[in-house]
Amino acid sequence: MKHVILHADGMADHPRKELGGRTPLQAASIPHLDRLAQGGELGLLATMRDVARQGNGLMGTAILGYDPKKYYHGPGPLEAASLGVAIGEHDVVYRCTMVALGADAQYGSKGGLNEIKKLGPHVVMDDATAGLISTEEARELIEAINEQLGFEMIQFYPGLGHRHLMVWVDGKSRAVCTDPQLLVGRQITEGLPTGDGSDILWKLMDASFQILRDHPLNDERREAGQKPANCLWLWGQGKAILWPSLSERLKVSGVVVSPNDVHRGLGIMAGLEAVDGARLAGADLRTQAAVALEELKKHDFAYVHVELPDEVVYGSDVAAKVKGIEAVDRELVGPLLEGLAKLGPHRIVAVCDSGNAHHDQAAESSGFFAYRDSTGAASAEPGRRFTEADAQASAVPPRDATKFVVRLFAKGS
Repeated sequence: MKHVILHADGMADHPRKELGGRTPLQAASIPHLDRLAQGGELGLLATMRDVARQGNGLMGTAILGYDPKKYYHGPGPLEAASLGVAIGEHDVVYRCTMVALGADAQYGSKGGLNEIKKLGPHVVMDDATAGLISTEEARELIEAINEQLGFEMIQFYPGLGHRHLMVWVDGKSRAVCTDPQLLVGRQITEGLPTGDGSDILWKLMDASFQILRDHPLNDERREAGQKPANCLWLWGQGKAILWPSLSERLKVSGVVVSPNDVHRGLGIMAGLEAVDGARLAGADLRTQAAVALEELKKHDFAYVHVELPDEVVYGSDVAAKVKGIEAVDRELVGPLLEGLAKLGPHRIVAVCDSGNAHHDQAAESSGFFAYRDSTGAASAEPGRRFTEADAQASAVPPRDATKFVVRLFAKGS
């Protein structure tokens, strides 16, 4: 028996005016996901979103069977696990996001950011991805930061795109920090760190601004009409703690298949093997499906995480999100279901949530699922779809996300 959790991260949404009051999932053509909903169990997943712990990874933590309030300490420690960054017991890992800051127009600064000497209310968050900066460009900048700001107690580590890490040896972990996505278009003072250790974080962020603002690479980006990566934003912090092994608890051999460092880290923390990032870096959806099926020939279980491109998740083009969802269904879900059928008996649960795109809107997760056991009696719901509304209308009571993985492996389930 093969077991699969397919996590469609960030695809759930709210009704959009541009789509005639439909969600992107309702507007999309997703025959393979719909087939799961029609032939199995469809319903809501219950898991609390702790607003004090921001960042994607909450649903992944829960669906792998771990209580987020106990085990999810922000995206930083998970990314460190994925990147192989060694963390001491008392060290604190911060997500270090490259952002583009701009001058607040109401202050009427003629020289813009060039006249700004220190971060304050005269600065706004222009872009929380630094214009979707490339990994290669970001690496050059993070290395410049580490050369000038890094020392025995503070080190910066390059990640992917705009997402990087800072490790603070014996550092402070209780500062209140804000996901920069929540500050786009607003004054940064609304979300600068507060509380224990915030003075150090402020100084580091301000120093990074002084270094990056006039870096030659940012001059080149501005000349090319691109947004500069002119500040490091620190948030998503936590200490690395030991997770009980999922593989040992359920007596299964498992693997995580994701190009995303947070979710690769989730799998590693849970005791799963992680597909080498090089196999998935820049890979298309069909390749990810093929890798998952190849790994399932060697393992009992695969956690397959897929998300839409950053430019779709953080952009305002709703039509692009619909097309992205359709591509996931066509190029990943379809081949995955076809390959699973050839591997023999299997159970699969497809989980969908709003991911990091709307975590400021509600404290309760809006996740839902479709579950199918190939050896069980298939339900007959020909009109049902893999959508938020159909999951909400299901007669199935909401399932505790942290207990679903046990059900996936239960005998006779």
